[in-house]
Formats: sequence, C-alpha cells, structure tokens
Amino acid sequence: MTDDASQQGQSDPREEKFVVDTGLLSEDQIEGLVDEYCTRYHGLNDTENPMAERGRVLAAVRRGELVVWFDPVENTAGLGQPA
Repeated sequence: MTDDASQQGQSDPREEKFVVDTGLLSEDQIEGLVDEYCTRYHGLNDTENPMAERGRVLAAVRRGELVVWFDPVENTAGLGQPA
C-alpha cells in the first residue's frame, strides 16, 4: 500500500533541468546559444549592439562560467550560471 500524501510533494526527476556537456554540442549549436543569450539579456536593455558581448559570453562558456541548461519539459536549452 502506498501513501498518496507522501508521494504528492515529490517532483518527477525526468522533468528537472540539467546541464549539457558542451563537448556534446556542435560549434554551431554553441554559437546559437551564445547569440540567443546576448540578444535576450542585452538586446532588451536598450543596448545599441547586444552582439558586442558575444566574445565575452563565448569565453565564459569555454571557461565553464556559463553552462548549457536543458529543460526537458519545455524542450529548450539556454545558457545560465552553473548550480
């Protein structure tokens, strides 16, 4: 017999976001994520040239300061801070 109340608060681990190793991605995929990050976080802030940050963002990905997060519920990926 299972206790439904104890099961109710647990989330499905298959629905949790996880970090994707950038070694599994093509250069085009990484560059696309960098472009999306630059336009999302800088393009909406009245920045004249949001892509000017592109080199710094790509370097941060290479150093591991930004990682690729995958959301299996939304089936989307994006850059963010490591956990």
